[in-house]
Amino acid sequence: MKILVTGGAGFIGSAVIRHIIDNTKDSVINIDKLTYAGNLESLTVVSGNERYAFEKVDICNAEELKRVFETHQPDAVMHLAAESHVDRSIDGPAEFIQTNIVGTYNLLEAARAYWNKLPEDKKSIFRFHHISTDEVYGDLEGPTDLFTEETPYAPSSPYSVSKASSDHLVRAWLRTYGFPTVITNCSNNYGPHHFPEKLIPLVILNALEGKNLPIYGKGNQIRDWLYVEDHARALYKVVTEGVIGETYNIGGHNEKQNIEVVNTICDLLEELVPDNKHSQSSGSNSGFKGLITYVKDRPGHDIRYAIDASKIEKELGWRPEESFETGIRKTVEWYLANNEWVANVQDGSYQRERLGQGQLGENV
Repeated sequence: MKILVTGGAGFIGSAVIRHIIDNTKDSVINIDKLTYAGNLESLTVVSGNERYAFEKVDICNAEELKRVFETHQPDAVMHLAAESHVDRSIDGPAEFIQTNIVGTYNLLEAARAYWNKLPEDKKSIFRFHHISTDEVYGDLEGPTDLFTEETPYAPSSPYSVSKASSDHLVRAWLRTYGFPTVITNCSNNYGPHHFPEKLIPLVILNALEGKNLPIYGKGNQIRDWLYVEDHARALYKVVTEGVIGETYNIGGHNEKQNIEVVNTICDLLEELVPDNKHSQSSGSNSGFKGLITYVKDRPGHDIRYAIDASKIEKELGWRPEESFETGIRKTVEWYLANNEWVANVQDGSYQRERLGQGQLGENV
């Protein structure tokens, strides 16, 4: 297969591309606008592969999308490009509306126009896989409730409402035009190459530098944590084996309060970097946990998300391989071992690829 991945320089997108290149014979066309969250250094290990190509393209640019489809002739689309940080959506929702809704519309139309012209044998195998979030479902009320594929949408933030809108667009294109779509909704991802504005990498890097570890409210918000490489396996499973018109929820089976996550990271750092000047063994009275700082909760903050992932397990045979304990250890160890990647993100030098650079790698 030849798979077009949007947002492939992002956290999840880059994991998907690495998985495809490393574990299959498929080819990948990565299109990414290279916003602040797009980092081509996360794809260094595959950038020279003849089955990989990169196009610096904004999904809001309809003409460029048309060119990409005509040039590369993909067999499937995996749509991950999105603005995804809730705090940023509260401060400035316009970009989220533009990218997540208008961009998805443009991509759907470009893909549909391309699909309509395909010969029947190619048309019958084409897939448009839209990757979304469990945040479209809103907040769970009961302590044992789970999001299923039938849970009504009740988004709480500008980010989640923009993703809910894009989900509805995808379903409408299936219903109205017969366009072959499939949707997945995932829980909170974590793992290597995660941009440091998100909770887990922020805590790791702040702790190492002796900075405050900010926790919203009391830290009692519960999330289901999904290791990004498990998610990448699931997404490939869906694009290759999922049933057209279906939705699949993807979760990690790892519900943790935010404060539990932070305490676990602090404990791992005490073990793995005992010589850090902020650890207890180096003389700090309270160690890394002493850096925890509770801050005012953000507006509309959902308390609990949790996914019922039984459908994808039953129908496609996918289960996460990593527990939270194994996944978070791998994550902390990766950040400790990849100082150059971290430093380039922190000083902004990773953004050099944004300065007018076009296609990289080989055409596929």
